Amino acid sequence: MRVVAVWAVSTLTMLVLAGILPDFQLQLDDGDTITRTAFTAAWGAGAFGLLSALVWPVLVRALLIVPALVLGALVFFLNGSLLLIALRLIPDGRGVAAPETAVVVAAVMSAVASATSTALAVRDDEAYRRRLSRLADRRRRRGSPDTPEPDRDGPPGTVFLQLDGVGHDVLVKAAADGLMPTVAGWLADSSGHRLTPWRTDWSSQTGASQLAILHGSNHDVPAFRWYEKETGTVMVSSRPASALEMQRRAIARTRDGGLLTIDGASRGNLFSGGAGQLALVLSMAARRGKGRRSRSGYFAYFSDPANAVRTALSFAAEVGREIGQSTRARVRKDTPRVKRGGLYPFIRAFATVVERDVVVAAVLGDMFAGRTAVYADLVAYDEVAHHSGPHSRDAEKVLQRLDRSLALIAKIADHTPRTYRIVLLSDHGQSPGETFAAKYGLTLKDLVRAGCGLPVRRRARGTHSASEARDAVRIALHRPPEEEEPEAEHPAKRSDPIVLASGNLGLLSFPDIEGRASREQIDRRHPALLSTLANHPGIGFLLVRSEEHGSVVLGPGGTEVPVAELADGEGPLAVFGTGAAAAVRRTDTFPHVADVMVNSMYDPATGTVHAFEEQIGSHGGLGGEQSRPFLLWPRGMSDPLDTVAAERAEGAPAPPGGGLVGAEAVHRVLTRWLLECSGPQVPVRVEGFAGAARVDEPFPGEEAIDGRGPAADTAHGQERAADGPVHGQEANADVPPHGQGPSARRPPVLREIPLPQSPGD
Repeated sequence: MRVVAVWAVSTLTMLVLAGILPDFQLQLDDGDTITRTAFTAAWGAGAFGLLSALVWPVLVRALLIVPALVLGALVFFLNGSLLLIALRLIPDGRGVAAPETAVVVAAVMSAVASATSTALAVRDDEAYRRRLSRLADRRRRRGSPDTPEPDRDGPPGTVFLQLDGVGHDVLVKAAADGLMPTVAGWLADSSGHRLTPWRTDWSSQTGASQLAILHGSNHDVPAFRWYEKETGTVMVSSRPASALEMQRRAIARTRDGGLLTIDGASRGNLFSGGAGQLALVLSMAARRGKGRRSRSGYFAYFSDPANAVRTALSFAAEVGREIGQSTRARVRKDTPRVKRGGLYPFIRAFATVVERDVVVAAVLGDMFAGRTAVYADLVAYDEVAHHSGPHSRDAEKVLQRLDRSLALIAKIADHTPRTYRIVLLSDHGQSPGETFAAKYGLTLKDLVRAGCGLPVRRRARGTHSASEARDAVRIALHRPPEEEEPEAEHPAKRSDPIVLASGNLGLLSFPDIEGRASREQIDRRHPALLSTLANHPGIGFLLVRSEEHGSVVLGPGGTEVPVAELADGEGPLAVFGTGAAAAVRRTDTFPHVADVMVNSMYDPATGTVHAFEEQIGSHGGLGGEQSRPFLLWPRGMSDPLDTVAAERAEGAPAPPGGGLVGAEAVHRVLTRWLLECSGPQVPVRVEGFAGAARVDEPFPGEEAIDGRGPAADTAHGQERAADGPVHGQEANADVPPHGQGPSARRPPVLREIPLPQSPGD
């Protein structure tokens, strides 16, 4: 019946368009009866629908080599071509349309047919269940005969949804203000979800956090980008080659394939997590061969012409929305403010529309197929908050649209062939504030060059902004990720320092000094540099190695504290909160820590920092909300603090300040949850592990508890496949006692599955 209803609505749409558009007709030149015209419209609508169902997927698969954004533009022309073919199939040549008109007619008919089909499915739950059942049966028939069928009475699957850059406080406020009613409903329901903040490492950015969450280790990831002297290259988390190498190192260190190795799917992430099902995974974009296409998710989504048209229209609307919002900000002279012209409106639309729609559709497909574990990253808020501010109305609008995606996924979970637990989390938050260059009239690089006595540009130029979305767009267009500024990777003189930025964290390296440069070496070469940086009002503290005292933290007024004696709430780290000392100590052990690590100032009264990039919402260092992401989980799952308490009972050091500290700890919590579903390996108790009542509380620990960071051994494993399980991997690094997952993993099976429709805006 739904097919007949959609056919009827498409027929009426074609009749209306024929009456409105001058270059589109369904009659002979001398006219036809109403009945004959209606029959012609029905014939044309049916032929168009049949061609769309049969020919469109073949066309899209054939055009998979075309860049994704170009494919999005071709959607309209291909759809129009199918309509012209359908009109030619009408007897007696009664269907005629100009090519440009055919594009419009095809777009409108696809959108109307999709909306009608979706509305009927929503209103008819039984039909919706039957459709899901058919999809699940089809996938099981294509799968291995040894693969057990999903069962709603069996172990549940788990969907991990990462809301990139959404801090704990931002989520709480959005739920309280009605911006995210789905999240608010989960929190208000006594049998719903629980919420807790967790604390990031010093490097509060997606590369470090997601690597640890998916692969169990972010050892030796000091920032979003960093310089490696032994190879003379800059590692950038959003470059496919760098992401693949980071993933390889993490696997070598943990000797485990990742969180998603067993029947998992990785969607829209920087790293694979060991999943067998991959779509839009950045680290896989550096690989070639069957099953390695990071862009396969585009085919699965755009194979439905209605999806393609809907997303293309939403993309155009988002570009217009960004242009309007940035124009209003300039007219009102809002501060702080950064430039949002050029290609940025298209980059934003890609992150907030294209990536969101494709990733959500992939998640729905995984749920229909009964995957055991799915991890997906939704980057929309992070991209907008960088340029509009984390508390701006622009960012709030994005949160509203993300909540609608969550509602859709939650609704689908009621009809999937197995039950699903939905876990929300974020990888970091964002701290607001004027950029360093806007506040002081010079960039960090300019300040460093001045301290070295080198010439400085008269006019400050903004530092290139780190953006996962920007590099994702370049990959979608088949263009290589943008290189660093030439002077960053290849300074004018080898003795000149290389200056890199990661939010409000800066890194200085001297390429001609072998190994990590010492304070004494830097002072002999540039006597004023360290004092210039440490005493600048926009800088909070420096980390540098001393030949006499070991590594030291330098602050304003000549303050100097050995790293071993750092304490929260004291000295240069006084305003940076609980856990700052331990975070600095841990980073100091990394083999690729920069010669000088520079953290911007932080004002606890306003929560602001000064990013060394062109961002008014930033993350990457210490200070404010950027270090305080969240974890939201169903109440039936074990308490994350139980995992921490269990590790302490086994002899692990107490986390500084208590609570859930570090992305590696989050990985262990997520691993525990997956193991709880597969058997009794982990005890599940009604009360907390330590007998404490389960209540939602603010982040524990006003006072720091001394702890020590992980071992500083360097992990150098043999070259291997980065997305598969590891068996007998030889590595030089010690394996962290709580950082590895199950020892036995099934090898992933790479195959592509068709995905259902996912409504856009």
